[in-house]
Order: sequence, then structure tokens, then C-alpha cells
Amino acid sequence: HVQLVESGGGLVQPGGSLRLSCAASRYMYDNGCMGWFRQAPGKEREGVAFIYTGGGSSFYADSVKGRFTISQDNAKNTVYLQMNSLKPEDTAMYYCAARSGWLLVDWKNTNEYDYWGQGTQVTVS
Repeated sequence: HVQLVESGGGLVQPGGSLRLSCAASRYMYDNGCMGWFRQAPGKEREGVAFIYTGGGSSFYADSVKGRFTISQDNAKNTVYLQMNSLKPEDTAMYYCAARSGWLLVDWKNTNEYDYWGQGTQVTVS
């Protein structure tokens, strides 16, 4: 059973920063890839950032490039999303997602992922 445990959301003023964390099982961390998604009320869930935990390559949505950074801590099986220069439009529920294996076609497609975290709310106001 793969479990993703998220933390780090909260309320922040525009221009502020938050860091989200997602802890995964060792097996999932070593043999898959992970992404961060967000979903605002009335909108579809959208991909924010992605990382191959085995190799470190990462990708970002255009809307967050230069502001958000995805990183990993191998000792803790944890992926982070550092969010800087936050804007009100970044307000959403943020989800961590994981996929078994390294092959995928579109990292922004929610159907590519096998496991999801419970979500953590980020409010920029």
C-alpha cells in the first residue's frame, strides 16, 4: 500500500512563501515519479510541478516557472514544493501524486498517476 503524506499548506500574504512536503514509501520513491497538482474551486486539477525521484529531472507549469521549485530528500523519501512570490491566483488545494515506474506521456495528466495524497490547502490573501 502506497501512502502519500502531505503537509505545509496555510494562509500567506501575496509575495510570501510556503513549502509543501510529500512523504512517500521507500519503494514508491525509488521506483517512480512524483508530481504536485492543484485544484481551485470550480476549476480542473492542474499539474504544477513534476520530478523523477530516481534521476532528479523536473518540469514546471508555465504559470509557476521561476517561482516554484520542486526538490527531493532521498533520506526522507520526501518531495518538496517550495513556493515563492505567491499570488492570489495560486490559492488552491494542492495534491501530491505518485506514479509507479518512470514511463509516462504527459506529466500534467492526472490519469498518469496511481496514488494521490489527501491534499493541503494553500490560501494567498
